[in-house]
Amino acid sequence: MNSSAKPLPDKDSLPCALTADSLAKPHIVQVVFDVPLDRAFDYQSAQPLAVGSRVLAQFGPRKLVGVVVGQRASSPHTLKPIGAVLDALPPLPADWLALGQFAARYYHHPLGQTLFTALPSALRNPPRRPLTAPPLYALTAAGAAWQPKAQAVRQLALLARLRQGPLGLDEARSLHASHPRLLRDWAQAGWVTQVAAEQAAMTVCPGPALNAEQAEVVAGLDWHGFSATLLDGITGSGKTEVYLQWIARVLAAGRQALVLVPEINLTPQLEARFRARFPHTPTVCLHSHLADGARAQAWLAAWQGRARLVIGTRLAVFTPLPELGLIVVDEEHDGSFKQQDGLRYHARDLAVWRAQQAGVPVVLGSATPSLESVAAVQAGRYRHARLTRRASAAALPAIHLLDIRRQLLDEGIAPAAWQALADGLAAGETSLVFINRRGWAPVLACVDCGWLSSCPHCAARLVLHWQDRRLQCHHCGHHEAIPHACPSCGNPDLKPLGQGTQRIEAALRRQFPQARIARIDRDTVSRRDAWADIDRQVHAGELDMLVGTQMLAKGHDFPSLSRVIVLNADGGLYSADFRAEERLFALLTQVAGRAGRGSLPGQVWVQTQFPDHPLYLALQAHDVPGFAQRLLEARANDGYPPAVFQALLRADAPQLDTAMAFLQQVQQHASQSAGLVLCLGPAPASMARLAGRERAQLLLQSARRAPLHALLSALCAELDAWAKPFGSSLRWSLDVDPQEV
Repeated sequence: MNSSAKPLPDKDSLPCALTADSLAKPHIVQVVFDVPLDRAFDYQSAQPLAVGSRVLAQFGPRKLVGVVVGQRASSPHTLKPIGAVLDALPPLPADWLALGQFAARYYHHPLGQTLFTALPSALRNPPRRPLTAPPLYALTAAGAAWQPKAQAVRQLALLARLRQGPLGLDEARSLHASHPRLLRDWAQAGWVTQVAAEQAAMTVCPGPALNAEQAEVVAGLDWHGFSATLLDGITGSGKTEVYLQWIARVLAAGRQALVLVPEINLTPQLEARFRARFPHTPTVCLHSHLADGARAQAWLAAWQGRARLVIGTRLAVFTPLPELGLIVVDEEHDGSFKQQDGLRYHARDLAVWRAQQAGVPVVLGSATPSLESVAAVQAGRYRHARLTRRASAAALPAIHLLDIRRQLLDEGIAPAAWQALADGLAAGETSLVFINRRGWAPVLACVDCGWLSSCPHCAARLVLHWQDRRLQCHHCGHHEAIPHACPSCGNPDLKPLGQGTQRIEAALRRQFPQARIARIDRDTVSRRDAWADIDRQVHAGELDMLVGTQMLAKGHDFPSLSRVIVLNADGGLYSADFRAEERLFALLTQVAGRAGRGSLPGQVWVQTQFPDHPLYLALQAHDVPGFAQRLLEARANDGYPPAVFQALLRADAPQLDTAMAFLQQVQQHASQSAGLVLCLGPAPASMARLAGRERAQLLLQSARRAPLHALLSALCAELDAWAKPFGSSLRWSLDVDPQEV
């Protein structure tokens, strides 16, 4: 059963250091654990323990790692003793604890679970082995003169990187799968040697000359304490170069920089550019593809100040940085920054709070800023910096709207789109076919009785994966073999309806057998190395066509890409989610922005049945500000964020009636004390059944943040008690500032 926390005390009420007076009193410490309980637990300690100390203590039948968050002078109860103090590392820093405390309070989540979410896995459990600083490798004189065989491509890449400066294991892992053995062998041969981090000089390689607009933005950042800046730059406008200029200043001042990106494994170019610009700067990357040990090493390197530049996905916002000088949130509009389970935090919002506490600038960059950030600019809370032209002086792509209402489509592709692909192939240019649906087809159907392939556990269709000969649910993971006949009427004539990336790829291969084609979706790019190989092939001119999902919309720069074909975009207009239009516009703008970034002019064809829709007209005109303003006005009129603040209480159970009854009880209590808070629902969730459980939700909404949180605090104190009569099968969760309603 899930739980949430009562309001936590302000950070000033949590002692962050021991006083002389406290040393003379009994050593009673307050400890939080990774458990769904909204309280700290008292333990007897044989020695004074600083706040932030990690300890091992008996909790019920288990021994758990806990974090000390305070002390008491006395207790009327007989207390259990602390089992062990995990003192191989110093206490967790006070500013890190303050960030965790704020997140727990704002998202109404237990402090213990919040802190343990922020810790690397290797620090959440008793240590199996000592954590030591990861080595840096540098070439010796003999190594600089050595040359591997020409066919050893990965070894050559590793050697080329070492010639730029000292290399850490994290980066070596991305260059060669057998990097530990290879570096060990090279060390034995005398070609490389280990060096300390302080021996790595923080040199900066020169970058391209800034245009006047970029130079003005770089010079305009306010470095006097905290500032929040929305860097609103069109696709290809050189936002990354602006980041690099600011980071260079931070590093030169002896400070650390934190860069948050939506998905690090999908943006290898960003990481490569940072490392190329700062080749001798100790840099770590924190993302989900790292092993537990590697993640802990990178986290410790940042905490101890050895790493000066940290690049990571949303969880990296919790990385301790004692000399933090700048936070950058790239693609700040991206939904990947919102955690959808457990501690449902938004990394962008925590980054702003953290920068304010540290008194440093935070920059939110995007070609399609979120409406929340645009509203913050209009309210005067954020500065607004704009880049309105491409850094390469290339023009934005021309966008053509293909009205497909009266056209005969071949595999879902219009004749004009087929011709555009043929022209691109003949010209030796790269084309992208974008369809945001993986698999062969969204559903398998019986043409006689109307049967549709449905997931037995979810209110969703089973997607046809023809090449794997299976039907799969993309929500719960259920899969089954493709039936030989209709399970309902026995008809053997089953037809796939619609297109997915697999089907489009097959159609392209049939139409253009001579073309070199790659498909990029979650099925083909499950490893970071797989995407790196495709990225290398595109830049080497080894691919003619790409077929992919939204993975291709984020941060990729392909100079040879001139044509983009967008299929099935209209599906985003049908959603009941009020954010659907904003997301679709951002996605299409980002996808279109992949075209024409080099010397080739960009052309984009968007197939639609609604060519006169305001969204498509704004897309065609590249009118991001006008589109955002129209949506902001509509949200204000309709009472949606960012004009109001929301929280979503979700419940799920084996039967929908159970979840609804629990939420109705909550709604009755909330309505009695809501005041300035509007209670909407309860109602079944948009996907009412997921993984065999029925789901419902209650939406709480207010024009002001304070009344909403006051009500949430009151409710969270009682939710477990209200849920208890419904049995252990009922689960509930609270999502503050939900991104999916």
